[in-house]
Amino acid sequence: MSGSPSLTAPLVVALVDDDDDLRTATAQLLSLAGHEVRPFAAAAPALAAIDDSFPGVVVTDVRMPGMSGIELFRALVGRDAELPVILITGHGDVEMAVSALKDGAWDFLSKPFDPDALLAAVARAATARALAMENRRLRTLAEESAADELVGQSPAIRRLRTTLPVVADADLDVVLEGETGTGKQLLARLIHRASRRNRHRLVTLDCAVLPAAAEDAAFDAHGAISRAGRGTLFLDNLDRADERLQHRLAQFVERRAVALDTRDPVPVDARIIAAVDEGGRSRVLPTLFHRLAAVTLRLPPLAERPEDVPLLVAHFLAAQGGGRSQSARAPSDLAHLTGRRTWPGNVRELEMAVARAALGLDEAAPVSADLPLPERVRAYEQALIVDAVTRAGGEVSRAVDLLGIPRETFYYRVKRLGIDLKRLRGAPGAG
Repeated sequence: MSGSPSLTAPLVVALVDDDDDLRTATAQLLSLAGHEVRPFAAAAPALAAIDDSFPGVVVTDVRMPGMSGIELFRALVGRDAELPVILITGHGDVEMAVSALKDGAWDFLSKPFDPDALLAAVARAATARALAMENRRLRTLAEESAADELVGQSPAIRRLRTTLPVVADADLDVVLEGETGTGKQLLARLIHRASRRNRHRLVTLDCAVLPAAAEDAAFDAHGAISRAGRGTLFLDNLDRADERLQHRLAQFVERRAVALDTRDPVPVDARIIAAVDEGGRSRVLPTLFHRLAAVTLRLPPLAERPEDVPLLVAHFLAAQGGGRSQSARAPSDLAHLTGRRTWPGNVRELEMAVARAALGLDEAAPVSADLPLPERVRAYEQALIVDAVTRAGGEVSRAVDLLGIPRETFYYRVKRLGIDLKRLRGAPGAG
């Protein structure tokens, strides 16, 4: 995605330890592993230097003079709950570290720690941090785009966003072309809203379901055309109108008047926006199409702008408001949607898929090697825990033994990964 931070960039580690020798040795270990290390000899200067824009991971000793590592952790997560903090503990601090783990600490290691264990913990935490920062960027872009509702950062959407106010102000008739579900109705609303006619109605006429009027002289499409006076008339599915209706619409476009119950035609000052499917212009009478097509805008299918899919997912999740119990899921939890390459129904299909997924009404797709590393790591951890619980017949003690991790760590991971233990216990093979 253009302009997005790399999820595989060198990892930043803030290392906090008052022991000069240990801090130097640990910094060297992390640096040799390719990480950018920012060392601190005390918690206070680390706290002053780390804010919610910090892109990396914090590794801190627990026992330090002045502010302890636990106090530093609580202050940092108070600013940013998604910041991974790894605690280095002495033997007597394990109980304190487990308590911090329940409160959101990423992990803890007991002294003397295995260097490989530290590097593994840092790598997992750093990929999660990179993904969290990317999700924030997507949410910010979604909020910015929501102002005009034309969501996306692909070149095609950027051009449409730039063109839209110019077209709206020109007060010319417009033809919108695009596949089903690309957002032609939305674009018509945005053009009307940005135009000088926005104080008057936008009237939609669905040409696909409208039968031709019985008498030519009284044609007003059931009053829709006259109601659009001084506003905008949106002819949806124009390419699906029958030939008789197209002839009558062509007459209206040329005369801008309708015959009601009076002898003389009644003028209708309406701007016209028409929508046709991709390639549908061949099904529109040339006399009608060319009178309407002062401006032609094409909405690209999602297949031509895959970089917009994660942003659209974030936008649709935000639009749901988080009022439902399962709707506050991050875009990373819907990796099976962002990883898909084809959306035949385009934006409309994606919106419905996000709504179903946020309500827990779909099943996540199998882990794909095409997914970015952070999604694969998360999915892999989920799969390990789900498999262990299933093989243990739903018994947490047995699952913990199979995984070889402390019970507290197990529950923390279950919560972090959003795993429904109750549902797993009722699954086939889980007792």
